[in-house]
Amino acid sequence: MNTRPWLTPEGLSSPGDRAGLIAGLPQGPAALAEIVQGILMHEHVAPTYGVQLDADQHEQAHLRSVEEVLDGIAGQDARPLTVARGPGERQVGVCRHFSLVHVAMLRAQGIAARARCGFGGYFEVGKYYDHWVTEYWNADEKRWVLVDAQMDPHQMKLFGVAIDPLDVPRDQFLVAGDAWALCREGKADPDAFGILDMKGWWFIASNVIRDVAALNGREMLPWDVWGAMVADSDRIDRAFIDRLAALSSHPDADPAALRVAYEDSRVAVPPVVFNNVLGRDEPVAQSG
Repeated sequence: MNTRPWLTPEGLSSPGDRAGLIAGLPQGPAALAEIVQGILMHEHVAPTYGVQLDADQHEQAHLRSVEEVLDGIAGQDARPLTVARGPGERQVGVCRHFSLVHVAMLRAQGIAARARCGFGGYFEVGKYYDHWVTEYWNADEKRWVLVDAQMDPHQMKLFGVAIDPLDVPRDQFLVAGDAWALCREGKADPDAFGILDMKGWWFIASNVIRDVAALNGREMLPWDVWGAMVADSDRIDRAFIDRLAALSSHPDADPAALRVAYEDSRVAVPPVVFNNVLGRDEPVAQSG
Protein backbone atom coordinates (compact mmCIF):
# COMPACT_ATOMS: atom_id res chain seq x y z
CA MET A 1 0.00 0.00 0.00
CA ASN A 2 1.46 3.33 -1.07
CA THR A 3 0.45 5.75 1.70
CA ARG A 4 2.97 8.42 0.76
CA PRO A 5 0.42 10.83 -0.79
CA TRP A 6 -1.40 10.97 2.55
CA LEU A 7 1.66 11.76 4.66
CA THR A 8 2.42 15.25 3.41
CA PRO A 9 0.45 18.28 4.62
CA GLU A 10 -0.50 20.40 1.63
CA GLY A 11 -2.92 23.15 0.73
CA LEU A 12 -5.77 23.48 3.19
CA SER A 13 -4.45 20.68 5.43
CA SER A 14 -1.09 22.37 5.97
CA PRO A 15 -0.48 24.05 9.34
CA GLY A 16 1.89 26.46 7.57
CA ASP A 17 3.53 28.88 9.97
CA ARG A 18 1.58 27.28 12.83
CA ALA A 19 3.31 23.89 12.46
CA GLY A 20 4.95 24.36 15.85
CA LEU A 21 1.54 24.24 17.53
CA ILE A 22 0.94 20.66 16.48
CA ALA A 23 4.51 19.42 16.98
CA GLY A 24 5.23 17.23 19.98
CA LEU A 25 1.61 16.38 20.76
CA PRO A 26 0.65 13.08 22.42
CA GLN A 27 0.93 10.22 19.95
CA GLY A 28 -1.81 8.44 18.06
CA PRO A 29 -5.33 8.90 16.67
CA ALA A 30 -7.15 8.59 20.01
CA ALA A 31 -4.99 11.09 21.88
CA LEU A 32 -5.14 13.56 18.99
CA ALA A 33 -8.93 13.24 18.68
CA GLU A 34 -9.24 14.17 22.35
CA ILE A 35 -7.07 17.24 21.77
CA VAL A 36 -9.17 18.28 18.77
CA GLN A 37 -12.31 18.01 20.91
CA GLY A 38 -10.75 20.34 23.47
CA ILE A 39 -9.99 23.11 20.98
CA LEU A 40 -12.94 23.01 18.56
CA MET A 41 -16.67 23.56 19.00
CA HIS A 42 -19.24 22.46 16.43
CA GLU A 43 -21.23 25.47 15.30
CA HIS A 44 -24.62 23.76 15.43
CA VAL A 45 -24.03 21.68 18.56
CA ALA A 46 -22.75 24.60 20.66
CA PRO A 47 -26.13 25.34 22.33
CA THR A 48 -26.16 21.84 23.87
CA TYR A 49 -22.97 22.82 25.73
CA GLY A 50 -24.70 25.96 26.99
CA VAL A 51 -22.82 28.13 24.48
CA GLN A 52 -24.51 30.89 22.51
CA LEU A 53 -22.27 31.93 19.63
CA ASP A 54 -21.89 35.51 18.48
CA ALA A 55 -21.55 36.62 14.86
CA ASP A 56 -17.76 36.54 14.93
CA GLN A 57 -17.79 32.96 16.20
CA HIS A 58 -20.23 31.86 13.48
CA GLU A 59 -17.87 33.39 10.93
CA GLN A 60 -15.10 31.05 12.13
CA ALA A 61 -16.99 28.11 10.64
CA HIS A 62 -16.20 29.48 7.17
CA LEU A 63 -12.42 29.26 7.53
CA ARG A 64 -11.02 26.73 5.09
CA SER A 65 -7.40 26.11 6.04
CA VAL A 66 -5.89 24.41 9.08
CA GLU A 67 -3.44 27.29 9.36
CA GLU A 68 -6.30 29.78 9.71
CA VAL A 69 -7.99 27.60 12.33
CA LEU A 70 -4.75 27.35 14.32
CA ASP A 71 -4.28 31.10 13.96
CA GLY A 72 -7.68 31.61 15.55
CA ILE A 73 -6.96 29.22 18.41
CA ALA A 74 -3.56 30.74 19.19
CA GLY A 75 -4.90 34.26 18.82
CA GLN A 76 -7.39 33.85 21.63
CA ASP A 77 -5.45 31.46 23.88
CA ALA A 78 -1.67 31.06 23.84
CA ARG A 79 -1.64 27.90 25.94
CA PRO A 80 -0.54 24.60 24.34
CA LEU A 81 -3.20 22.69 22.43
CA THR A 82 -3.00 19.94 25.05
CA VAL A 83 -4.85 22.28 27.42
CA ALA A 84 -8.56 21.80 26.74
CA ARG A 85 -10.44 25.07 26.38
CA GLY A 86 -13.79 25.67 27.99
CA PRO A 87 -16.75 25.06 25.63
CA GLY A 88 -17.27 28.78 25.05
CA GLU A 89 -13.56 29.40 24.45
CA ARG A 90 -13.08 26.94 21.60
CA GLN A 91 -12.61 27.73 17.92
CA VAL A 92 -15.86 27.22 16.02
CA GLY A 93 -16.15 24.88 13.06
CA VAL A 94 -18.12 21.90 11.77
CA CYS A 95 -17.38 18.21 11.25
CA ARG A 96 -15.04 18.97 8.36
CA HIS A 97 -12.84 21.13 10.63
CA PHE A 98 -12.59 18.42 13.28
CA SER A 99 -11.51 15.94 10.60
CA LEU A 100 -9.05 18.19 8.80
CA VAL A 101 -7.28 19.38 11.97
CA HIS A 102 -7.09 15.74 13.10
CA VAL A 103 -5.61 14.79 9.73
CA ALA A 104 -3.00 17.54 9.98
CA MET A 105 -1.97 16.34 13.45
CA LEU A 106 -1.71 12.73 12.32
CA ARG A 107 0.42 13.64 9.31
CA ALA A 108 2.72 15.64 11.60
CA GLN A 109 3.36 12.35 13.45
CA GLY A 110 4.11 10.43 10.27
CA ILE A 111 0.72 8.71 10.12
CA ALA A 112 -0.96 8.64 6.72
CA ALA A 113 -4.38 10.26 6.95
CA ARG A 114 -7.04 11.88 4.79
CA ALA A 115 -10.38 13.62 5.33
CA ARG A 116 -13.42 11.83 3.91
CA CYS A 117 -16.74 13.34 2.92
CA GLY A 118 -19.84 11.18 3.18
CA PHE A 119 -22.75 10.32 5.44
CA GLY A 120 -23.04 9.21 9.06
CA GLY A 121 -25.69 6.63 9.88
CA TYR A 122 -25.23 6.69 13.66
CA PHE A 123 -27.05 9.92 14.51
CA GLU A 124 -30.60 8.79 13.76
CA VAL A 125 -31.98 5.39 12.81
CA GLY A 126 -32.76 5.18 9.11
CA LYS A 127 -31.01 8.47 8.27
CA TYR A 128 -27.55 9.20 6.86
CA TYR A 129 -26.46 12.71 7.71
CA ASP A 130 -23.98 14.81 5.76
CA HIS A 131 -20.71 14.34 7.65
CA TRP A 132 -16.89 14.25 7.47
CA VAL A 133 -14.51 11.90 9.27
CA THR A 134 -10.81 11.07 9.37
CA GLU A 135 -9.42 8.02 7.60
CA TYR A 136 -5.95 6.94 8.73
CA TRP A 137 -3.65 4.06 7.84
CA ASN A 138 -3.23 1.59 10.71
CA ALA A 139 0.19 0.13 9.88
CA ASP A 140 -0.08 -2.67 12.43
CA GLU A 141 -3.43 -3.90 11.10
CA LYS A 142 -2.67 -2.89 7.50
CA ARG A 143 -6.01 -1.20 6.94
CA TRP A 144 -7.59 2.21 6.69
CA VAL A 145 -9.57 3.11 9.82
CA LEU A 146 -12.34 5.68 10.10
CA VAL A 147 -12.32 8.02 13.10
CA ASP A 148 -15.00 10.54 14.06
CA ALA A 149 -12.86 13.10 15.89
CA GLN A 150 -15.94 15.19 16.67
CA MET A 151 -17.61 12.62 18.90
CA ASP A 152 -16.68 13.50 22.48
CA PRO A 153 -18.53 11.92 25.45
CA HIS A 154 -21.11 14.74 25.47
CA GLN A 155 -22.05 14.21 21.83
CA MET A 156 -21.95 10.44 22.14
CA LYS A 157 -24.66 10.73 24.78
CA LEU A 158 -26.51 13.56 23.01
CA PHE A 159 -26.92 11.62 19.76
CA GLY A 160 -27.14 8.16 21.35
CA VAL A 161 -24.07 7.02 19.40
CA ALA A 162 -23.42 3.33 20.04
CA ILE A 163 -20.42 2.79 17.77
CA ASP A 164 -16.73 3.22 18.58
CA PRO A 165 -15.82 6.65 17.14
CA LEU A 166 -12.18 5.56 16.95
CA ASP A 167 -13.07 2.72 14.56
CA VAL A 168 -16.29 3.64 12.78
CA PRO A 169 -17.85 0.69 10.93
CA ARG A 170 -17.98 1.13 7.16
CA ASP A 171 -21.73 0.56 7.13
CA GLN A 172 -22.21 3.36 9.67
CA PHE A 173 -20.18 5.95 7.82
CA LEU A 174 -20.55 5.72 4.07
CA VAL A 175 -18.05 7.63 1.99
CA ALA A 176 -20.03 9.51 -0.63
CA GLY A 177 -19.15 7.10 -3.42
CA ASP A 178 -20.46 4.13 -1.44
CA ALA A 179 -23.67 6.00 -0.67
CA TRP A 180 -24.15 6.77 -4.37
CA ALA A 181 -23.51 3.15 -5.35
CA LEU A 182 -25.98 1.78 -2.79
CA CYS A 183 -28.69 4.09 -4.07
CA ARG A 184 -27.92 3.28 -7.70
CA GLU A 185 -28.24 -0.43 -6.86
CA GLY A 186 -31.61 0.18 -5.22
CA LYS A 187 -30.30 -0.87 -1.80
CA ALA A 188 -30.86 2.52 -0.15
CA ASP A 189 -33.25 5.44 -0.50
CA PRO A 190 -31.47 8.60 -1.73
CA ASP A 191 -33.87 10.71 0.32
CA ALA A 192 -32.34 9.20 3.47
CA PHE A 193 -29.08 11.02 2.68
CA GLY A 194 -28.58 14.71 3.39
CA ILE A 195 -29.14 17.33 6.07
CA LEU A 196 -32.30 19.20 7.08
CA ASP A 197 -34.47 19.56 3.96
CA MET A 198 -31.51 19.11 1.60
CA LYS A 199 -31.38 15.50 0.49
CA GLY A 200 -31.52 13.09 -2.39
CA TRP A 201 -29.58 12.32 -5.54
CA TRP A 202 -28.25 15.85 -6.10
CA PHE A 203 -26.92 16.06 -2.55
CA ILE A 204 -25.16 12.69 -2.75
CA ALA A 205 -23.66 13.56 -6.15
CA SER A 206 -22.30 16.84 -4.77
CA ASN A 207 -20.65 14.98 -1.89
CA VAL A 208 -19.08 12.55 -4.34
CA ILE A 209 -17.42 15.54 -6.02
CA ARG A 210 -16.37 16.95 -2.63
CA ASP A 211 -14.82 13.61 -1.65
CA VAL A 212 -12.89 13.32 -4.92
CA ALA A 213 -11.59 16.85 -4.36
CA ALA A 214 -10.62 16.01 -0.76
CA LEU A 215 -8.75 12.93 -1.93
CA ASN A 216 -6.78 15.25 -4.19
CA GLY A 217 -5.87 17.64 -1.39
CA ARG A 218 -8.77 20.08 -1.76
CA GLU A 219 -10.85 19.61 1.40
CA MET A 220 -13.51 22.25 0.85
CA LEU A 221 -16.29 23.45 3.13
CA PRO A 222 -19.40 21.23 3.13
CA TRP A 223 -21.38 24.09 1.58
CA ASP A 224 -18.87 25.16 -1.07
CA VAL A 225 -20.36 24.72 -4.53
CA TRP A 226 -18.54 24.52 -7.88
CA GLY A 227 -18.32 22.60 -11.14
CA ALA A 228 -20.87 19.86 -11.73
CA MET A 229 -22.70 20.39 -8.43
CA VAL A 230 -26.37 21.11 -9.08
CA ALA A 231 -29.43 21.34 -6.84
CA ASP A 232 -31.61 19.49 -9.37
CA SER A 233 -31.46 15.70 -9.48
CA ASP A 234 -32.73 15.67 -13.07
CA ARG A 235 -29.63 17.55 -14.24
CA ILE A 236 -27.06 15.11 -12.86
CA ASP A 237 -24.81 13.30 -15.32
CA ARG A 238 -25.26 9.96 -13.58
CA ALA A 239 -22.75 8.05 -15.66
CA PHE A 240 -20.15 10.68 -14.77
CA ILE A 241 -20.93 10.44 -11.03
CA ASP A 242 -20.87 6.62 -11.32
CA ARG A 243 -17.27 6.88 -12.47
CA LEU A 244 -16.29 9.31 -9.71
CA ALA A 245 -18.04 7.19 -7.10
CA ALA A 246 -16.18 4.04 -8.15
CA LEU A 247 -12.81 5.78 -8.03
CA SER A 248 -13.40 7.48 -4.67
CA SER A 249 -14.84 4.36 -3.04
CA HIS A 250 -11.48 2.64 -3.61
CA PRO A 251 -9.01 5.53 -3.84
CA ASP A 252 -5.91 3.34 -3.56
CA ALA A 253 -6.87 1.05 -6.43
CA ASP A 254 -5.99 3.50 -9.20
CA PRO A 255 -4.51 6.76 -7.83
CA ALA A 256 -3.56 7.96 -11.30
CA ALA A 257 -7.14 7.66 -12.54
CA LEU A 258 -8.38 9.42 -9.41
CA ARG A 259 -6.04 12.30 -10.16
CA VAL A 260 -7.17 12.49 -13.78
CA ALA A 261 -10.79 12.48 -12.61
CA TYR A 262 -10.08 15.44 -10.35
CA GLU A 263 -8.46 17.40 -13.18
CA ASP A 264 -11.78 17.40 -15.05
CA SER A 265 -13.13 20.96 -15.01
CA ARG A 266 -16.41 19.68 -13.56
CA VAL A 267 -14.57 18.45 -10.45
CA ALA A 268 -11.42 20.56 -10.01
CA VAL A 269 -11.78 23.33 -7.43
CA PRO A 270 -11.61 26.68 -9.25
CA PRO A 271 -10.02 29.87 -7.86
CA VAL A 272 -13.48 31.06 -6.80
CA VAL A 273 -16.27 28.91 -5.32
CA PHE A 274 -19.80 29.73 -4.18
CA ASN A 275 -20.34 29.71 -0.42
CA ASN A 276 -23.91 28.46 -0.33
CA VAL A 277 -24.47 29.40 3.32
CA LEU A 278 -23.31 33.00 2.97
CA GLY A 279 -24.70 33.25 -0.57
CA ARG A 280 -21.58 34.68 -2.16
CA ASP A 281 -18.59 33.87 -4.32
CA GLU A 282 -15.34 33.48 -2.39
CA PRO A 283 -11.73 33.23 -3.60
CA VAL A 284 -10.33 29.96 -2.32
CA ALA A 285 -6.88 31.53 -2.18
CA GLN A 286 -8.00 33.62 0.79
CA SER A 287 -8.07 30.44 2.84
CA GLY A 288 -4.85 28.48 2.56
